[in-house]
Amino acid sequence: MRLEKQKLRTVNEEELASLKKRIDPSIAIIILFLAILIARLWNLQILKGTEYATLSESNSVRIRDISAPRGNILDRHGRLIITNRPYFNVVWFKEDAPAPDDVIKKLSAILNEDITTLLNRIRDSMGQPRYIPILLKEDISWSSLIYIENHRLDLPGVRIEVVPSRNYRYSNLASHLIGYLGQISKKELQSSQYQQYKGGDQVGKMGVEKRFEETLRGEKGRRYLEVDVHGFEQQQLKHIDPLPGNDIKLTIDVDLQKTAEDAMGDKAGTVIAMEVNSGRLLVFASTPELKIEQFVGGIPQKIWKEHLDDPRHPFINKTIQGQYPPGSTYKIVTALAGLSEKVITPRTIFYCSGSYSLHGRKYGCWKRGGHGAISLKRALAESCDVYFYQTGQKLGVDTLASYARGMGLGDKTGISLEHEKSGLVPTSAWKKKKKKESWQEGETLSVSIGQGFNLTTPLQICRLTAATVNGGILYQPQFIESITDPEGSIIQQFTPLKNGEVKGSTAYLNIIKDGLVAAVNDKHGTGIKAKMEDIVVGGKTGTSQVVRLSKFRNVPEEEIPYRYRDHAWFTSFAPADNPEIAVTVLVEHGGHGGSAAGPVAKKVLEKYFELKNKQSE
Repeated sequence: MRLEKQKLRTVNEEELASLKKRIDPSIAIIILFLAILIARLWNLQILKGTEYATLSESNSVRIRDISAPRGNILDRHGRLIITNRPYFNVVWFKEDAPAPDDVIKKLSAILNEDITTLLNRIRDSMGQPRYIPILLKEDISWSSLIYIENHRLDLPGVRIEVVPSRNYRYSNLASHLIGYLGQISKKELQSSQYQQYKGGDQVGKMGVEKRFEETLRGEKGRRYLEVDVHGFEQQQLKHIDPLPGNDIKLTIDVDLQKTAEDAMGDKAGTVIAMEVNSGRLLVFASTPELKIEQFVGGIPQKIWKEHLDDPRHPFINKTIQGQYPPGSTYKIVTALAGLSEKVITPRTIFYCSGSYSLHGRKYGCWKRGGHGAISLKRALAESCDVYFYQTGQKLGVDTLASYARGMGLGDKTGISLEHEKSGLVPTSAWKKKKKKESWQEGETLSVSIGQGFNLTTPLQICRLTAATVNGGILYQPQFIESITDPEGSIIQQFTPLKNGEVKGSTAYLNIIKDGLVAAVNDKHGTGIKAKMEDIVVGGKTGTSQVVRLSKFRNVPEEEIPYRYRDHAWFTSFAPADNPEIAVTVLVEHGGHGGSAAGPVAKKVLEKYFELKNKQSE
């Protein structure tokens, strides 16, 4: 018995030692796994518990943005130019679409849309979270809407989104001023300016819509929806209404704007009407119009191509982006410089034989037979080139440039629109730097009548005209009257802003004004086609050469290729005794200012005073 106990004790000790060697690593492994499990549970439940609870809830709750109605755009009298209407978009939620290829194929047939177009929109959204909807097509037809709603179960992830869209009360009126909307681009989404936007959102792409995007856009609302495991909506849990954007009242007059655009017809160019004592714009027309009414839901490829192929270049806002030689409208600058520098007086007489010779070269006047002995007033009225050749020669190009800049040329006007051009006022230093050549005296003659290197925008010429007749004040052109909130309370009221003063005395400006009145009312005045019966109008015609082509010198205008024809200018003001309005018209490749641009300005002026009389009555 004693031997058995001793034997048993010996066996147990050996087994225990062996067992211990095997158990210790196992225990260590178990403890390690328990530690990892506890740490993981701590991370999930304590550290990230709230985050994962939210993600878990999102499996059953979807948050949908509700687009806010953009603010209305009105004319100076409060008439709606642009408001909103509902339209229907097709959006796709990737996270709710188990078989995306099948869905896209079905939608391609339903929407009558090329499958490549839909796939491109999906590719453009790569990189954004799966819960953000992808906009596949905007403003779908009523029949497509009904079909999609009736076949929702066959189109997982596809939803109809109702959003407010622009409703153009006057079709494409003032299209270059108002601008249009488009889907936000990838580049814009990466900009700090668009941090609050998501893919598929609509943003202003040009004009007022772009410049005042933040003012017009409003604030999005939200819907919290309960969905089932397949992503189908079950019930609405919470709803936050969107806040509409603010309204903008423009300074333009719908009736006057329409008159200007109708008067231009299918001609390319621009019409600007400005209050001479405030800088407020009454008309801002660039033609041909943009078909912004058809841009809703994206610019169709056909319309885009039509615009690009049109030789009249509708995408260019000619009022502020078109740069043209000012032609004889520049003679206002030459006249003011000549009077102010005392190289001429109102009684100075030059003889015009039809040309002027300088260093053996002849510089012609538009009137081949010449004007004979001519004074400043008559030179302005009949636009005698020879008179201003000699005045400009006495002044020199740098003095002319100084007065041109003093009248607002060569610099942006300050209007709050994108891509405004500054034009060009040449100097001898400019040519030396740009062309690596010295200035030639003959070039001064060309500059003095608005040709040569001179470039201006039509808005600059309109502001110059207003400053000529208002005592020399350059106002910043203004197209916004006020901004109001959705309740009608005024947030911001815009007032006239002076941003320059003409170099030269009021007496000299009045002398020039008399010459401009004669240009319209004297029987030999170049602007006689703008003459009105009851209102005395003043103005200046201009014809600016596109290219110098001697082979077209005696060719009838209608036989000259369109792109080689001269541009036609007419800038005007009325009434002469107390000017209220300045109207500037440029007709691209229109030929002569008096015949092509003058009648357009007359129609605008007639409408202005007709409306004024009705208001007073």
